[in-house]
Amino acid sequence: MIIFPEHIGPINVVAAVPYFAVLCIIGFILTIVPGLIWIERVVMALMQDRLGPNRVGPRGLLQSIADGIKLFFKEDVEPAGVDRPIYYLSPIIAMIPALSAGATIPFGTIRVRLESGSITEVPLVAGNVNIGLIFILAMASLQVYGIVLAGWSSNNKYSLLGGLRSSAQMISYELAMSLALLTGILMSGSLNLVDIVKQQAPNLLHWNFISVKYFAVPGLAASLIYLIAMVAETNRAPFDLPEAESELIAGFHTEYSSMKFAMFFMGEYASMLVASGLATCLWFGGWYAPFRWIVWDWVPGFMWFVGKVMAIIFAYVWLRATLPRLRYDALMKLGWKRLLPAALVVLFVVAAVDTMQTPLDVERRQPVVQVHKPTQVPMLAAPQGVR
Repeated sequence: MIIFPEHIGPINVVAAVPYFAVLCIIGFILTIVPGLIWIERVVMALMQDRLGPNRVGPRGLLQSIADGIKLFFKEDVEPAGVDRPIYYLSPIIAMIPALSAGATIPFGTIRVRLESGSITEVPLVAGNVNIGLIFILAMASLQVYGIVLAGWSSNNKYSLLGGLRSSAQMISYELAMSLALLTGILMSGSLNLVDIVKQQAPNLLHWNFISVKYFAVPGLAASLIYLIAMVAETNRAPFDLPEAESELIAGFHTEYSSMKFAMFFMGEYASMLVASGLATCLWFGGWYAPFRWIVWDWVPGFMWFVGKVMAIIFAYVWLRATLPRLRYDALMKLGWKRLLPAALVVLFVVAAVDTMQTPLDVERRQPVVQVHKPTQVPMLAAPQGVR
């Protein structure tokens, strides 16, 4: 947790925290992507028993920065016959949704001193909206347009095939991923990621992936379905068929060079970060420690969040280094015949458990009807002389 020092003075939480959160998100993504590339190269080299980056900087730490500088100064080649507006817009369309989706990912809390002098705890998130999960799904569905348009506008058959493969793959696995997210929404009772994380606060047994309320099995199955679909959605191995080198040269970005290629690269790693952050918030307790031990209370919540995200990123690299690329028909069969029915079954089980655990208060559900007795009007005595 971060406490603003006294010499800063009163801070308006409404004005200060969103800008601070945006700066943290931009700095986090821009700083972590070169580090992720270096980590992936080093881990894959260790797994495949080779040296890896070891020339630029100590242990190759500056290799990613050197690659970025090289891409920045490379010649920007434009192939003949391309659709120029779409060709140049496609890398931007592919990168912006991934960066925008990160605006609703909470990665910690911060303590802010209000103008009244009291200290309150505010989530470190740029956009704390009540429909955060819906926003992330919408942004994820937009990313496929950049890839498809890049393949179509390049005037290259390999690029076009890569774009078509990517669209079919992302649409197929987005269904299973959405059902897994819907299962997590039912388990948490909210679409707000901050509320979802706070609902998992007590300890490890309250995290959604192993929630004792649902006897652990549905949460484990739904989180596993989400993690598999997450790898396919980000076009990573063993689901990297849209850019299969042996079949399609480089897939949808075959005709891209210089910074346009770097933007596709940046969008892919940003998508990995957002998907890993969403998995951390939805299934693995967000910025909370597994148990509230005295030693772990000194570790900030932000560090717990980063550690969990890095563990999922390590799983990405592990899969790439160990598993071969799937055949395309096996990829489609896994998405439609395995993951989608399994996600439907898990969703049905969670809904059934929720229904059975909700007590039915029949008396409260019945409307209260008040029966009014007719009032008796006293008879007036007739005046004298009237019969």
